[in-house]
Amino acid sequence: MASKSNEQIVMLPFLAHGHLIPFLALARQIHQATGFKISIASTPLNIQYLSSTFNSSSDEPENDHIHLLELPFCSTDNDLPPNTENSENLSLDSIGKLLSASLSLRKPFHSLVSDIAAKQGHPPLCIISDVFLGWATEVASSLGTVNVTFATSGAYGTLASSSLWLNLPHRGRSDSDEFHLPGFPDSCRFHINQLHHFLRNADGTDSWSKFFQSQFSLSMQSFGWLCNTAEEFEPGGLEWLRNFVKLPVWAIGPLLPPIVLKNDYSSLSVAASGISTRRAGKKLEISIEKCMEWLESHSPASVLYISFGSQNRTSPSQMMELAIGLEESAKPFIWVIRPPVGFEPKSEFRAEYLPEGFEERMEKRKQGLLVRNWAPQLEILSHKSTGAFLSHCGWNSVLESLSQAVPIIGWPLAAEQAYNSKMLVEEMGVSVELTRGVQGSIDSKEVKRVIGLVMAKKGKGGDLRSKAMVIKEQLRASVRDEGEDKGSSVKALNDLIKTLQSKGQTINSIS
Repeated sequence: MASKSNEQIVMLPFLAHGHLIPFLALARQIHQATGFKISIASTPLNIQYLSSTFNSSSDEPENDHIHLLELPFCSTDNDLPPNTENSENLSLDSIGKLLSASLSLRKPFHSLVSDIAAKQGHPPLCIISDVFLGWATEVASSLGTVNVTFATSGAYGTLASSSLWLNLPHRGRSDSDEFHLPGFPDSCRFHINQLHHFLRNADGTDSWSKFFQSQFSLSMQSFGWLCNTAEEFEPGGLEWLRNFVKLPVWAIGPLLPPIVLKNDYSSLSVAASGISTRRAGKKLEISIEKCMEWLESHSPASVLYISFGSQNRTSPSQMMELAIGLEESAKPFIWVIRPPVGFEPKSEFRAEYLPEGFEERMEKRKQGLLVRNWAPQLEILSHKSTGAFLSHCGWNSVLESLSQAVPIIGWPLAAEQAYNSKMLVEEMGVSVELTRGVQGSIDSKEVKRVIGLVMAKKGKGGDLRSKAMVIKEQLRASVRDEGEDKGSSVKALNDLIKTLQSKGQTINSIS
């Protein structure tokens, strides 16, 4: 692709790890395709988090091309605990405060982009901002550039979140717990228990409604949207999202490390050693080598991997029932464990959260490997022994799992996860939902039944795996870039850049 190496794009992610990581992946992708300079603006601690991913990947000379720029931010000025700059380990009430606090970034971000424009003699080619930070559209307009909204989730989940907040269609309904959501086909019905209680109780005057309705509305005034998905993977969701926002939507995903999307499994486990560390910027509680050694001791597609992401936790009773069901299933598993809801998330995990003697029995039988806080997820999912993923259905985890043809057992807990789970079950047939939320009912017998169902070689389990294999091939084909053979997401990114350059020339000629 023809490029202008002196062009610059400024990115503005929301203050959450699940948003920061896709933004960084997109920055790398754009730079590699164009040679453009990319600047990512965020608060000091989030910049420190992103910088740690650079430091652990010294083989990449990206530091010269991807610049991390700090926006001043004081959490205590926004009624947040000291040194709180992202959603990690925050209560729901504090996440609401973080959303409101993100509005305070507008003035320093305007100054930052204005300084960039003054130094280079013209505004950046565009601002790519998070869908939660719609105010960036007005900043871009005021500085003579364009704004592109980036939805770090999939098209289906993004559409559901946007439409729910903008329309609140569940309000005032007493005749049924199911309802139609504007933007989706008439035959598609959502259920009230798929909504988190703060959305269920929203009436348009509460602080959550005011924030999301404002930011989604502003984002719908941008030049276009980017979505972390692929045309082949979500054809329906993308069509419905485009009809809803009435803007161009470029599907430029999946934004995963390139090696994850290659077919060479033999090199993946070795060459990926460090992907999870880089991706999260976190110290692992268990070595990648120990995980690989444990997986190697089990037969292909026999291990269940269990993780609810870095922000989600289950209730004490749910954790206990899950443990009992796992033991009774007799299936080998790797479980990323954290203290349940009601206990300090960063505190030491206590044996009393699990059935008496559970961890010792699992270790003795070589049935279960319990990992505190964090595990090398990509490496685990890519291993031939992993047969299913019990997941919160966060979008990054969904993409990682399906890129390896690993079917999912869904347990959505927050954000757009319930909508992702609904899509995976109803539209794609690659998942079975176990329960929903922290209040969802769950018993050990159902845990055992669903695990057996999904991990069976034939029947439902076999069907899930065959459909997951099709999606794996779709995801990999979308990012293929071999001479003239370019996947849909590669073409979409190229089209985005050409469109922005054309738009930039038009703006410059007018000014």
